[in-house]
Amino acid sequence: MEHREPEPPIDVPAESAEPAGRRYPSTIGGACYLVLLATSGVGIWITARGDWRLGVRWIAASLLVAAVLRLILPARDAGMLAVRRRSVDVTLLTVVGVALLVLSTTIPNQPPL
Repeated sequence: MEHREPEPPIDVPAESAEPAGRRYPSTIGGACYLVLLATSGVGIWITARGDWRLGVRWIAASLLVAAVLRLILPARDAGMLAVRRRSVDVTLLTVVGVALLVLSTTIPNQPPL
């Protein structure tokens, strides 16, 4: 059996290919996504430092801001915030954000180990 190189996909139009070397988001939604990703990272860092309630609230706030941005940005500008249909994206981001916020508020303090 001979080894053959895979052929490039033929169903991707040439005009949709990204230029080589591009390192920045091409939409406002992509830029917002990166900011929200950094905000969630701060929440994870805060959680790792010991204040898990505050860290989870940062992550919840990030998800809720993402839901609002996904709701108000047009589809062509949503960038990486647009994964599914708008209604599904907004619903999932809102439900998870509110759930994290409620859990971080209502879980009682546990005794130390």
